[in-house]
Amino acid sequence: MVKVRGGAAVAVAAVLTLGLAGCGGGDDGKPEEPKKSAEAKPQNGASQTPVPSGSTSPEPTQVLATVNGEAGMTLVINKAARDGGGFLTVEGQFKNNGSAPYVNTAPWRGNELNASGVSVAGVTLVDKLGKKRYYVLRDTDGRCLCTTGLNIIETGQTVPFFAQFPAPPNTTAEVELSLPTFATATIKISG
Repeated sequence: MVKVRGGAAVAVAAVLTLGLAGCGGGDDGKPEEPKKSAEAKPQNGASQTPVPSGSTSPEPTQVLATVNGEAGMTLVINKAARDGGGFLTVEGQFKNNGSAPYVNTAPWRGNELNASGVSVAGVTLVDKLGKKRYYVLRDTDGRCLCTTGLNIIETGQTVPFFAQFPAPPNTTAEVELSLPTFATATIKISG
């Protein structure tokens, strides 16, 4: 027999108690079914999908613009919002709806030399009322604050898109977004 002393005896007893408590179940050998929460059942008796813990009700994805590009590419813009620091962030997603095996994204980086490599650094915003063009912001190393690393997009693939710009004046409610090989899209700014 092994002798157990002081704190070790308490620890062994705690582990055994927890282990035995986890072994409880029905007397018939079948596992117990999880109990349903009263909160998940609405009062009218209709079924309801519970919202995952830690989140609020899901927000619908807003579509500000859908722009068609070459070779079956589509760019959907879901957000154009001013940030507290004086920036405008545009977000969305690319979708390759074409029939070719992939689309080469190299033209999207624009004409300027940059440290971003294959990216969407060629995207610009135009404030027609303010008569001003906005280019994608850069970090201190010259890399764009935008989607990078896009060499190809395969058929059927969806890829996230984002680009950050200096924010136009608060009086500007909409801007035109241009990306090489895509049509121009007018998008409304929120915030």
